[in-house]
Amino acid sequence: MGKSFISYLFIGVFLLLGTSCKTEFEKIRNSPDQTLLYENAFKYYEAEEYLKAQTLFELVINSLRGKSESEKVYFYYAYTHYYLQKYVLASYYFKNFTNTFPNSQFREESDFMDAYSNYKMSPTFRLDQTYTTKAVEGFQLFVNTYPDSERVEECNKLIDICRNKMELKALNEAELYFDLRQYQSATHTYESILRDFPESKDAEKVRFMITKASYLLAENSVFLKQEERFNETIENAERFIARYPSSEFKKEAKDILKNSNKQLRSVAERSGK
Repeated sequence: MGKSFISYLFIGVFLLLGTSCKTEFEKIRNSPDQTLLYENAFKYYEAEEYLKAQTLFELVINSLRGKSESEKVYFYYAYTHYYLQKYVLASYYFKNFTNTFPNSQFREESDFMDAYSNYKMSPTFRLDQTYTTKAVEGFQLFVNTYPDSERVEECNKLIDICRNKMELKALNEAELYFDLRQYQSATHTYESILRDFPESKDAEKVRFMITKASYLLAENSVFLKQEERFNETIENAERFIARYPSSEFKKEAKDILKNSNKQLRSVAERSGK
């Protein structure tokens, strides 16, 4: 009985303490005093109690509409979403802040945080890259809007990180198509990589894979399409060999060129040309 009583006593004290802490915030939250709400919202924010700060900001934000204080409240309210890792909402509120307060001293930071919130939602390269694309667009807009900002260098680095991730996803998709023997889709995806990422460090391998995929596509095509596709492969192989005379893929590219010409002659013989 003694141990049980002590246990219940500790639980009671714990609950009492918890209740009194909660009551202090609840008293503030339920107060009609807008100044009290405003001041404590920033106190909680500075104490990194972002959920409580957010709650109080929400209670005063409408009453401050049209007043100078509303700008600061809205800006920090957007930040509470960011710190609570609600990045979709953070991006929304930072963007909305810029639209609402276009001349604000916080506009530059808000524009950056809009893009950075999308960057924080950018997933592994294997997943959908919608937020990565939004982040790139946001950072690029920031660089264009604030070319003299000290954050330009950071934006460019983040753009490179995002683009590398997007390129890696495209390469992964192209390789998957190739492994699945969907050579036409593989070729189109590899060509898109060269178009979307012209400075790619993998450009040599990508161009070789275009040559290889086009050869396998021609080889596995119906007879009526083989002439056109082997001719296309020959063009790809010749361009590759001319562009990369010392490539590690040169021998295989030459073999593809040789076999394509051989196959093309066979097609011509079968068609009676």
